Amino acid sequence: MRNHEVVKRMDLLKEDGSLREPGWARQQLWEYSRRKIRAPKFRIKEWDYYLVLCEDFAGAFTLSDDGYIGLQSVSLLNFKEGWEHTETILNPFPMGKMKMPESSGKGDVTYRDKRLHMTFSVGNGRRRIRCNFQNFYQGKPFSCDILLRQPQMDTMVIATPFSEKKTAFYYNQKINCMPASGSMKFDGRTYVFSEETDFGTLDWGRGVWTYDNCWYWGSGNAVVNGKPFGFNIGYGFGDTSAATENLLFYDGRAHKLEDIVFHIPSDSYLKPWTFTSSDGRFEMDFQPVLDRAARTNALVIETDQHQVFGKMSGKAVLDDGTALEIRDMLCFAEKVHNRY
Repeated sequence: MRNHEVVKRMDLLKEDGSLREPGWARQQLWEYSRRKIRAPKFRIKEWDYYLVLCEDFAGAFTLSDDGYIGLQSVSLLNFKEGWEHTETILNPFPMGKMKMPESSGKGDVTYRDKRLHMTFSVGNGRRRIRCNFQNFYQGKPFSCDILLRQPQMDTMVIATPFSEKKTAFYYNQKINCMPASGSMKFDGRTYVFSEETDFGTLDWGRGVWTYDNCWYWGSGNAVVNGKPFGFNIGYGFGDTSAATENLLFYDGRAHKLEDIVFHIPSDSYLKPWTFTSSDGRFEMDFQPVLDRAARTNALVIETDQHQVFGKMSGKAVLDDGTALEIRDMLCFAEKVHNRY
């Protein structure tokens, strides 16, 4: 069944390491356990990624254990001035040493070395991002202390198998519409977030992937008609015949969408894009502002990423047929090709 919604708790994996029940859910109903995975440690990928976004600037933070490589990353983006900087620290063969939590709802994760100390903590309906990064850019340090409030609300959770390999799977949660407060500091400037207008998003992922994958992902949050609105759209890898990850969020409730297509200009990521939907419920124009591009080619590891930030306008239709008019909503959409 297309867009099969899972509504009861269960173990994520069967005894043979395959997914018990592919589909989507509004909360983390599947129970993830690293020890039940039937694949080599170097193929397991676990990460927490936060994006905290406002009209003029954003911060992005990653802590990850991707098997034979760990990737710890911080990005500072300034849309008004048109620049961004991403600093990444790679660690060889963490293979579980990061102790990434098995649930998004409990457990802190910390990384520390001579340059970077970063902690993600969760509890009491809040998430906190703390970071000190020495020699972040041009010899200058970066620091932040950001608080995300997580009200009771629907989220996007999906369990996706890979048709090529039975023990490969992708278990993912995206939490939108978390009001953000706190600040980031760099180069004598303080970037302050306001709970009234600014939001954070969590991308929580655990799984075993195949080697070569390309995906598309887009996400954004705003206040529309006085209520929190967000969207999560994406496709590209894994067998999504059971469910897609396309959802609208409005006033705490999820609204399931069918298929979405990203129409990206072939000659430039910074030319206008469009988004179309098979059910007519997500029809958008997208005017790029900044392309956070990154490319890595190191023997067996190859990545080509374009995370494009910009302003989206169009219509989003809720389950009851209500059409929300979206105007100049700052958000992002990306295309990523990974071989690792």
